Amino acid sequence: MSIYELKPRFQALLRPLVRRLHAMGITANQVTLAACAVSVALGLWLFFAAPSLAAFGLIPAWMFVRMAFNAIDGMLAREHGQQSKLGAFLNELTDVVSDAALYLPFALVQPFSPFWVGTVIVLAGLSEFAGALGPTVGASRRYDGPLGKSDRAFVFGALGLWIGVTPSLPDWAAYVMPILVVALCVTIVNRVRRGLAETAPT
Repeated sequence: MSIYELKPRFQALLRPLVRRLHAMGITANQVTLAACAVSVALGLWLFFAAPSLAAFGLIPAWMFVRMAFNAIDGMLAREHGQQSKLGAFLNELTDVVSDAALYLPFALVQPFSPFWVGTVIVLAGLSEFAGALGPTVGASRRYDGPLGKSDRAFVFGALGLWIGVTPSLPDWAAYVMPILVVALCVTIVNRVRRGLAETAPT
């Protein structure tokens, strides 16, 4: 079970807003690029400006809004005739860039290890690559879990909230990133395995 499976209900709530944005001339690619720009700006500000840990509370708020942006751009593309080859590239690439920028500041927080945070960033990118490769072998774009994009947004949003309201994290929190690494490895394997199963002769 992945949070991604709840997406249709979320989209239903957003559909009236999507119709208004379309009427205003807002395009799917504009929404995609705007979400990426805010994600990168927030992540780099937290990393380089190193504000108080309370600022990490901005991450869960933005993660929720970003999920809405991601749903909106897809709905504009599919339901309002805005699908394009450029949009397909932007959708995949901006997600990986945004995730990397938003995860990066966690390398500054104790007891997280910069090595494990970096490994999470790399594997998150690889998991999306594995999912996007599905159509190249005749399968669908794979979104299998247990740690897909929406699940990662929930986890890092929760971590950001935890850091924002807690003066210091307990020592056992150091195991969070290695656990995420394992979950991402399982996610990659699941996406490859199920993509291959989808194309297997019956």
